[in-house]
Amino acid sequence: MATATTVVEMSTRTDHPSNINIEQPNGSTQLPLGTFEQGSGLVVDALERWDRPRINRYRLAAIFFAFMVFGMNDGSYGALVPYIEQDYHLSYVVTSLVFLSPFAGYTIAALFSDRLHLLIGRRGIAITAPSCKVISYVVIATHPPYPAVVAILALTGLGNGLLDAAWNAWIGTLAQTNQLLGLLHGFYGLGATISPLISTSMITQGHLGWWTFFYLMAALSATEILTGTWAFWSETGAKYTDVNRTDGEDKGMTREALRQKVTWICSIFLLCYVGLEVSLGGWIVNFMMRVRKGKPFSSGLTATGFWLGITVGRVVLGFITPKIGERIAVSAYLLIAVGCELVFWLVPQFIVSAVAVALVGFFTGPIFPSTIIAVTKLLPSEMHVAAIGFSAAIGGGGAALLPFAVGAVAQAKGPATLQPIVLALLVLLLGIWLSLPRMPKQIHDA
Repeated sequence: MATATTVVEMSTRTDHPSNINIEQPNGSTQLPLGTFEQGSGLVVDALERWDRPRINRYRLAAIFFAFMVFGMNDGSYGALVPYIEQDYHLSYVVTSLVFLSPFAGYTIAALFSDRLHLLIGRRGIAITAPSCKVISYVVIATHPPYPAVVAILALTGLGNGLLDAAWNAWIGTLAQTNQLLGLLHGFYGLGATISPLISTSMITQGHLGWWTFFYLMAALSATEILTGTWAFWSETGAKYTDVNRTDGEDKGMTREALRQKVTWICSIFLLCYVGLEVSLGGWIVNFMMRVRKGKPFSSGLTATGFWLGITVGRVVLGFITPKIGERIAVSAYLLIAVGCELVFWLVPQFIVSAVAVALVGFFTGPIFPSTIIAVTKLLPSEMHVAAIGFSAAIGGGGAALLPFAVGAVAQAKGPATLQPIVLALLVLLLGIWLSLPRMPKQIHDA
């Protein structure tokens, strides 16, 4: 992990009752002063910071940019789905395949993220992940037959799954993790906020085909290759192996991580959460047009409002969450989101619905980064990349499976079924979250 070892010499003290907060292998977080023999060495892993060493500043900027592009990908579906449906003359179920197809890529990312880190390091991930997306976007931009669109989106899922796992895990090794993850996922939300505006404007104002949006996505992903490769050039597979593996350790930590109950709880939680997020963001435009009878452009703006709520929530609540603790904070956020969703469902007015869905986004925004924090607190550091990679990639699978299921239900029962599904998912998330063990406080919460 991104740590440096510092040896602190401590003299004997018997008159000072203070404690040092240090995470111990047995789960204890406090060591009392005055219990060390004079001249003994206390070895402490000093976490790197966002600005130390200096290269971390540029790495963080590259990762923030990558997550903005990631968010633009996910946020565009809601605005593009009605036009894809119209262009290819598709039913809800068949249109929903654009959500399902990336699941294959996310699955591969979940299973092989840790192994790829060992082979090619973070530099290799910075090259491979966006390259997969560039290929996918270029193909879609040529306006191929619909089956080709569905097939190539699996490559998009692989690229997004790899970067999701790698960059969440890397930031999880830094000091002030909660705030940094809030900002990281805030940039994801920023991308998801602006992409419906851009894509809707290109179609309704510029009179361009929906597929032209992917020329922009291809260019941004190509830029992502350049920035990420430069920032992580020294992060090779050999370096990653040296830092994260000791002699005799199993080379595949994914197997060990999968034996942990926490990994599976967080994976299922993220599958439901990301599925909720993308289902609501992906089908909200359709819902507002057909159920709330909104115009195409104003309906597209509701998707922007939802993603903007997520963005602001991740940044603002990301600084509040560590002060009250992730367990209590996320529980409270979910309960408030349930109330907002009830207003969205039961008050059949366009403006009320638009405001309510933005508030749902605001209070569910910090949930993903809080889950990553939970993994880093509840599992040993050597399992972080494997566990976070697996959980994040399974979460990405939720972005494929649940929106597809929503489309299938909408085909049979109508788009109004979106609201009870979202409400049920929020309640389910609360139940899963409360099943996690209690989390210890750690130094990098400060």
